Formats: sequence, C-alpha cells, structure tokens
Amino acid sequence: PSAVLVLLCGSAAAVVVWKWLSKRQIEKKMEEARKTRDEGVKKMAKIVQQFREQIPSVQTDAILSLPLLELAGRLQEGSLSPRTVLYTYLEKALEVTQQTNCLRHFIPECEEQLQKVEQQKEKGLLYGIPVSIKDHIGHKGHLLTCGLVHCLGTPVQDDSVLVKVLKKQGAIPFAMTNVPQTLFCYDCSNPIFGKTLNPFNHQKSSGGSSGGEGALIAAGGSILGIGSDSGGSIRLPSSFCGLCGLKPTAQRLSVDICSHPTPVSCALGPMARDVDSLALCMKALLCQEMFQLDPTVPPMPFNEEVYSSSAPLRVGYYDTDGYFPLPPCMRRAVQETRVALQAAGHQLVPFSPPRIHYVMNELFLKTFFADGGRAWLDVFTGGIVDPCLKPQVIYCKIPRLGKKLLALILKPLQFLLKLKNVAMISTCRSVKEMWNHHHQIEVYRTEFISRWRELQLDVVLCPVLGPAFTTGYPGKLLTAISSTMLYNVLNFPAGVVPVSTVTEADEEELKLYQGCCGDPWDQVLKKAVAGAVGLPVAVQCVALPWQEELCLRLMKEVETLSREK
Repeated sequence: PSAVLVLLCGSAAAVVVWKWLSKRQIEKKMEEARKTRDEGVKKMAKIVQQFREQIPSVQTDAILSLPLLELAGRLQEGSLSPRTVLYTYLEKALEVTQQTNCLRHFIPECEEQLQKVEQQKEKGLLYGIPVSIKDHIGHKGHLLTCGLVHCLGTPVQDDSVLVKVLKKQGAIPFAMTNVPQTLFCYDCSNPIFGKTLNPFNHQKSSGGSSGGEGALIAAGGSILGIGSDSGGSIRLPSSFCGLCGLKPTAQRLSVDICSHPTPVSCALGPMARDVDSLALCMKALLCQEMFQLDPTVPPMPFNEEVYSSSAPLRVGYYDTDGYFPLPPCMRRAVQETRVALQAAGHQLVPFSPPRIHYVMNELFLKTFFADGGRAWLDVFTGGIVDPCLKPQVIYCKIPRLGKKLLALILKPLQFLLKLKNVAMISTCRSVKEMWNHHHQIEVYRTEFISRWRELQLDVVLCPVLGPAFTTGYPGKLLTAISSTMLYNVLNFPAGVVPVSTVTEADEEELKLYQGCCGDPWDQVLKKAVAGAVGLPVAVQCVALPWQEELCLRLMKEVETLSREK
C-alpha cells in the first residue's frame, strides 16, 4: 500500500510539473512574440525619426487629411512623393497603435517595396499608397497568427495573391493589424497581442475580426486596409469605427488563406474612410494580374459604368430582421436613409428576409460547428483561450452525448426562450446529414433570390449591428450579428456606410428598449451599447452576387445624402 501511495503521489507531482512546464513554455512563446513586435515598433520609430530630421518641413496633417482619390492623384502627378507619404503614415500608425493597440506588426520590407515603387516605369492605380493588411493575409517573411500560440512558428514563404496584386499596382503594405483569437469573435482581443480599443472611446470595442484595421484606419493611421469577412468581420469594425467597408462575393477577390472548407465562404475586401476609396481599391485589384495569379477568380474587371450611373434605383428596405432587435439608433439610421433616398428620386420597397431564425440557428452556426466544434477546439491545443471566446469553448466542450441530449431538450423551447446557442451544441450526425445541410443552404439562397426578384429589386438597404459595444460584451452575444451573418450565408456582396452618430435622444430611447422579449439577452445588448453618445451609426447596403459595383453605387448614394444632411 505504501508503495502504491508513493507511486500515486509521484505521478500526481509529475503531472503538476508537466503542466507547469507546458504553461511556462506557452508563456515564453507569447513573450517572444510580443518582444519581436515591440522591437519592430522601436525600429520603425527610429526610422521615422531619421526621416523627420532629414525633411522637417513635411506637412503631416495636410497629407493625412487627403482623401484616397486626391492622395493617389497627387502621387501620380508627382506633387507628393511615395517616400513622404509612407513615412507620414508610419509616424501616425505608431501614434495610433500606442493608443489603441491596433498593430500586430510593422512590415519592415515596406522600405524595399518603396524603392521598387520609386523605380516603377508604369504607375499602378495605387502608386505609392500605404496599405495595412489583416493579420492572416499572407506577406512573405511574416507569421499568420490568428492570435494562436501554435501559429507562432513558421513565417509565410510567399506573398498571398492579393498582396502581390497590391504591390503590382504600386501599393506599399506597411503593417499587419491585430485580430481576435481564431477570428471567431467581434471583440478584437487575443492572449498574445492583447486587446484593440475603439479610437473614439477606449471603453468600447473596435469590432472584429478585422478590428485592428478598423481602429487603425478610423484614427488616421492608414488610408486603406484589407480585411476579411465570414460573418461580419469587415462590416462590424466598419460600423463600430465609422468606416466604409465592403464584403464582396466570395471569390470575387482571391482568397488564398488557410481555412476549413464550408458552404459559407470567407471573403477578402477593402476598408477605408469613404466609398470612392473602396471603389478605387476594387478597380485596382480586379486586374489581369489577379486573374492570372488565381484562375479561380472570375475575370470580371471593375464595371465603372455601373458604379458611376445616376439612374434611379429600386431599393428594398427593412429596419429589423426579427431575430435580434437592434438598438433604436440603428433602426433610426435605416428610416432616415430611406426617407433621404426616396426624396432623391429612388423607389423604396418594403422587404422582409425570410426565415431568419432558421438561417441563424440551423444554417449559419451549424455550418461552423457541424462537428460539434471539435476542429475549432483543436486550434487551441498548446495555447490559452481568450476570455471573449470562453462561452463558445464551454459549449463546444460538452461531451457529444450531452450535446445530443441538450439539443433534444432545448430545441422545442428555442424560439420561446431565445436559446440562440442550441445550434452550437447540435451537430451533423453523419456525412449524409452534412450534405443535406449544404443542400438546405442552396435551397434558402434560391428562396431568397426568388423573393428579391418578385419585388424587382436592384439593391437592399438594411441595418447593421452597432453602435460599438463595450469591450467584453461581444463574446456574450455571438448571434447578435444576424444582420451581417445573413449575407455570408447568401454570399451576397454587402457594405457598410456611416450615416449618423448616437444622440442623447437615442440614449434616452435605449432606456425603454425591450428587444424581442425583454429577456436576459436583450438586457445584455442594452448594456453593451449604452454610453455611446457621439459614436458612429451606420447602415448596410446589399446587392446580388457578383454585383459589387451596384452595391458600391448604393453605398455612394447613401454616403452623399448623409453628408449633405
């Protein structure tokens, strides 16, 4: 007995020591990653300081205030140099990231790209434009971390297609921006590089998963950024930070990033301060270089005629999808925009998206958690889970039998109690069931397009989640993003445009907000958006697949009308 006791005690001690060593190794990897980032920041600060000493007369504020189209024109004509513009934005990005923690890493190779750009005989559409890119968009020599410890090993061996095309068009990628862990949260936080804050209010989130891009561009540290979107990851940061952002149809732009194949695809797209900037970026990217490097991208150049058209549009609209009622200010934004569009000569038609509860609970969440979340849980191996993801991780760790029982018990009560995470604990039980799930998504797309066609719509105006949540709340309200998730399931191009700000009257009306049932989820949403006076309020514009130019056309019209107002 004593020998057995000694053996058990020894085994327990060994387990404790092993766990301690594993944790220490994880912490060491994270410390090294942060040290590398901090050293890069110091090096870039030194380079910028040297430039300022060489050319002290640079009018920084004047350069930073230029819209992208005007800046591009000045660079093309030679009245501004790519060198001056790059170092001006590097200096501003250093300032912004100190305030918001929006950068994951500077790209030191931007100086090499600058030299190549200066020697280019043919100036591309983005000649000399500094561009920031999201953490998981491949740039040679840099990591794609997604906020995960196990991704801190091997740098990318080659530029992604999108980065190659940017460089071909004369752009200078200069920074990689922070993201939430696994990209599956709209609070921009991970245990390696920390939390990114909203530049307008540091108590608020910058959104996610392209939250680093949102904060950097909104605060003036970048004039053009590239994000990705598989559930709202371009549109939510754009809404929270007062930017314009476009989620194109998946595969309109090359997407050579690692992800599990699903019927709801990820799309890369631009983020900027105005709609014309998005249009210029799309025009630059949709070129022969893109089509040659990635033959899976349809060879469809940007249609300037559609974007520049002034013909009246037939616009469908709704201010709630009936699934997760949004705060009063977001519904106000849709109604005010509807009135402005109607006064401008466009035809507005009430539209109601079909079966949103079914889309959210069965189609979207079940797409990502078809295996009960096992593949997703695997990426946390040898790492630490960020607090914003812990509720989802807890759901996914429920044993398979427990998930089946819970799904069986809770499904009849799902609508009544608004148990919006039932789909996360429900799984596809067979390959046949998974194929049927894929088929149901296609059936729904057909149904949605049929309703669109019946009303003879050109585009749709609808709400987007906002205003910016207080940090920590997005992880508690995963399915509050039904307004954006819908158009990922449908694979429609969708963009966000800021049209207003939260007023004192909105804040007073929020006190009366009951949501759907006045239940705990509605109360959490109410707390999440409180204290947002002065923060941006946006709307969402949508078109049918492959009609990005038409989507941008509506966005431009909305932007023009809101600025006139």
